[in-house]
Amino acid sequence: MAETAGCQHYQRKCALLAPCCDIFYTCRFCHDEKENHSMIRNEVQKIKCLQCQHIQTVQSECTECGIAFARYFCDKCRLYDEVDKGQFHCDGCGICRVGGKDKFFHCSRCDMCLGIHLQNKHKCIEKVSRANCPVCLEDLHSSRIAAHVPPCGHLIHSTCFEDYIKSGGFSCPLCNQSMLGMKSVWKMLDEEVRNTQMPSEYANYMVQILCRDCHKESKIVFHVIGLKCQHCGSYNTCRTAEDEERLETPAPSQLQDEVAEQSEDSPSPSNENDEGSDNEEDEEKEESERNDSPDDNVRDEQGNLASQDNNSDISEDNDSFQTAEGSNDKDGTPV
Repeated sequence: MAETAGCQHYQRKCALLAPCCDIFYTCRFCHDEKENHSMIRNEVQKIKCLQCQHIQTVQSECTECGIAFARYFCDKCRLYDEVDKGQFHCDGCGICRVGGKDKFFHCSRCDMCLGIHLQNKHKCIEKVSRANCPVCLEDLHSSRIAAHVPPCGHLIHSTCFEDYIKSGGFSCPLCNQSMLGMKSVWKMLDEEVRNTQMPSEYANYMVQILCRDCHKESKIVFHVIGLKCQHCGSYNTCRTAEDEERLETPAPSQLQDEVAEQSEDSPSPSNENDEGSDNEEDEEKEESERNDSPDDNVRDEQGNLASQDNNSDISEDNDSFQTAEGSNDKDGTPV
């Protein structure tokens, strides 16, 4: 029995006495699957030999029958493992890791062990491993699943990363920076933009964008296919301003025609003066009628105030429209 002793998680010849519930389990994962709380492995003080059932303090060999509980034993982590996985204990991480100590280094700022090929070549983020995977929301620091390190520095389980890419994702779930080389995709989008003509009502608008890859802002012509960064060529961008700015303004001849039409529709100065004199006589009559009936006077004043408010709204709208045209004239050409 001792040769095949253990569980689905570890091969070992002993069981751990959980200090939280005083029950023997082969490993902490077996405990956590059956209980509604987690076992703190380094607090274990008693173990039981699975060959002779002798209960004893934590050690590498049985004091009763003398068998070795596992090939690898860590007294700090209370870890026993019969299978050689290149296990080593990292004092910086505070846990045992696999893969060979000579292949990893501990980054004190990231607070985790990284592959030796990433030394002085990775983006440090304070205690980045002390967080959950953004996909499965499981703990990263103590997980038995390897972590993938994208260019942005945020960690993600390697298995979650593969599933995320297969589902069509390409950007970090935390910061949206591209996690893959996307140059070939950007070239395809360039070709699609060239072959897709924008409708006239949506053409020639300038928009402000922020690139999620190089983190720089730029002003570009809006296109429904995508918004390309002018600095790095990435389409992984987002809008940063609400207002759109039209590039082209009406031609001078068109403006002159519009002005001519407005002048033809407007009354002549002589007619305005005649109408003004008639209006003065009407106002004098209305003034005398208001003095005779106070209630009607209140209603007339409210009506006059309402019409003034409506006129002020119209004038403000016209001013904003004119200001927008003036700003377009200053830009002149697309960026």
